[in-house]
Amino acid sequence: MLRHQVIVLRRKLKGRARLTNNDRWFFVQLYRWFPSILPVLVIIRPETLVRWHRAGFRRYWRWKSCRRGGRPQIETELRALIRQMSTENLLWGAPRIHGELLKLGFSVAQSSVAKYMVRHQDHQARGGGPFCETTRRTLPLWICSLSRQLASECSTAS
Repeated sequence: MLRHQVIVLRRKLKGRARLTNNDRWFFVQLYRWFPSILPVLVIIRPETLVRWHRAGFRRYWRWKSCRRGGRPQIETELRALIRQMSTENLLWGAPRIHGELLKLGFSVAQSSVAKYMVRHQDHQARGGGPFCETTRRTLPLWICSLSRQLASECSTAS
């Protein structure tokens, strides 16, 4: 450690020692392994060494938290189109919307379409059909559509 301080002091230009990043790294590693070394350091104040140590942690976590690589995000217009198609066509699922988007020339994965679809809260939109009060269970979707068709024919007949 003393040898390294002497090497740094020999590089001194006009009154102040110039430390390279390697020197800083060396002293920080020395401090990490031997925290009691602070009083022995001659050319660096202890506060400076602790500041370098904290700055190293900040740089590391900033680097760790930034996005690197991966699949690019879908454009906002395409996400809006997926949401619009799913709200206007309640019986369409992700495969159908994916197929329609492919016909329109958009290349997007079916899983991405499913991720950006609007989640409908009512049970009919999920394909479960209406809830029957007499049997206390949900009816299949084909019975639901048949009853809707019969209701519309009855209303047009009168």
